[in-house]
Amino acid sequence: MRESGSARAETGQTQWQGNDTAGVDAREPTEAGIVRTYDRFAPLYDKIFGRVLEPGRKLLAQALTALNPPSALEVGVGTGLTLAGYPASTRLAGIDFSPDMLERAQRRAAALAGRDIRLQVMNAERMDFPDNSFDCVTVPYVLSVTPNPPRLVHEIRRVCKPDGVIIILNHFSGSGFWWLMERAVRSAAEHVGFRSDFDYQRHILAYDWEVVSAQKVNLFGLSRLVVLRNRKD
Repeated sequence: MRESGSARAETGQTQWQGNDTAGVDAREPTEAGIVRTYDRFAPLYDKIFGRVLEPGRKLLAQALTALNPPSALEVGVGTGLTLAGYPASTRLAGIDFSPDMLERAQRRAAALAGRDIRLQVMNAERMDFPDNSFDCVTVPYVLSVTPNPPRLVHEIRRVCKPDGVIIILNHFSGSGFWWLMERAVRSAAEHVGFRSDFDYQRHILAYDWEVVSAQKVNLFGLSRLVVLRNRKD
């Protein structure tokens, strides 16, 4: 554990291991493509997505305050826009694909005096953490951009303790008019590593975890904050 009040970024495992491509469509984003995209957009990310996605971040912070977990992992910490929303007592680990995004998160972490925050470059689909490492795992705006969502779900469940809490904040497909719009922009969205049509049934309800709550948030309610209990056999 590092000294209180300090934060540091580490370089971890970022390469694919093996050939596990189950559930991956050839048109879907690759790790290398995602890293290039987010490294390129890192200087602009806060300006583009800071305000428009802020309602979801505020709701996430409220959930974390109520939960007050002793330890937490944030998957896809990005530029660190969510870091201040964690309770001061929480031992927080944060990982991201993009070194450039993580460099900005490092500066935000360093400004949070007295916090136990450790940031690391790591592939969320091949995490280095042992099983049952965290009381809480948060996944803000990541599930629809990772190359292999089922593999990511497997990993976050593995590193979360039995009966721990997983909080997913993400865009999910709408219905009617919004479904048509999402289909129309799918090709353009995939070009920048984002699935515009991302099914809630397939990526949330199909698993055997317990859905504690699900609340619509952000513009037109097209995102949801989903709180899950990590039931393990």
